[in-house]
Amino acid sequence: MSSSRYAEKIARIRKGDYRKGDFIIADAKDADVTGGVTAPGARRDASGQMSGYRTRPEFLDQIRKVITQDKVDILLASASNLEVLLAGGAFDKTSVQPAFRANETTDIWGNVRAGRYREAPSRPYRGASLAHAPVKLVLYSVTFNNNAEADARALEAYADFRREAEEFGISHFLEVFNPNIDDAVPTANTGAFVTDCIIRLLASLTKAERPEFLKVAYNGPEAMQELTSYDPSMVVGVLGGAGATHRDTFELIAQSERHGARIALFGRKINQAENQLAMIEWMKRVADREVEPDEAVRGYHSDLAGLGILPDRRLADDLSVTEEILRLDAKAA
Repeated sequence: MSSSRYAEKIARIRKGDYRKGDFIIADAKDADVTGGVTAPGARRDASGQMSGYRTRPEFLDQIRKVITQDKVDILLASASNLEVLLAGGAFDKTSVQPAFRANETTDIWGNVRAGRYREAPSRPYRGASLAHAPVKLVLYSVTFNNNAEADARALEAYADFRREAEEFGISHFLEVFNPNIDDAVPTANTGAFVTDCIIRLLASLTKAERPEFLKVAYNGPEAMQELTSYDPSMVVGVLGGAGATHRDTFELIAQSERHGARIALFGRKINQAENQLAMIEWMKRVADREVEPDEAVRGYHSDLAGLGILPDRRLADDLSVTEEILRLDAKAA
């Protein structure tokens, strides 16, 4: 693997020297830790039509295409899939930074068919062994539910992880999910609650223990600005969430970047796209402020037409902002 673009970008961001082109894009191809057969997403034929679900070999082939494109800065996968990719030399001729998911809290077990895990407060669980880590950068996630017992258990598990990570010389970035229980906090207070939980957590960590960056849900302009301005030394990234429209995808990048986020870590928003490579190209252009979100949607549809791929949605529908939180700051198309 050649030198990592991610390392160069985040070094400039930490120094306060963020510039055009420095926004970091990560492809979260770790869906297999969330469930079984359906997790890798729908199989698509040459015209983009869906038929059944990708097998593990098909999922790995799609990941290799993204790595070869060499546009994303980080490729996140499960430890088992990353091991296969590294052994096959997938990263040898790229500057993509490999990483793997070090834990999988129960609230992300959503792709287990007939599963009911999300109905209960998240519990910590860690399947990957750091003693067998294929690379030295991992993702660790926590979920706060405004429940003292559950939240303390999550923090204790995170402390255990940090001690082990230090033992094996492993760096991590921290994903903090919104509560997975609907009545944990009033919806209007979700951003403030999560922000305060993060600040409280980080206050106890010395530099050697702190995460490389954060990965959080976008809870609106005010919440993002509050978190990114509180401690400029902590780089903040935004997670993608559900698929929705492609306008939602591009709006999420544009709005989060405008309000201080410097990283986008998207899973389903890339994995469910009709053409993932074209989607990544337009995500990067939006992040670099070369185009507005509505222009990116039109450009992406034009690319699909040129490739002979039928879009999942009509252009008029795909230009719609459907996620309520994004409507607060969306510009008219």
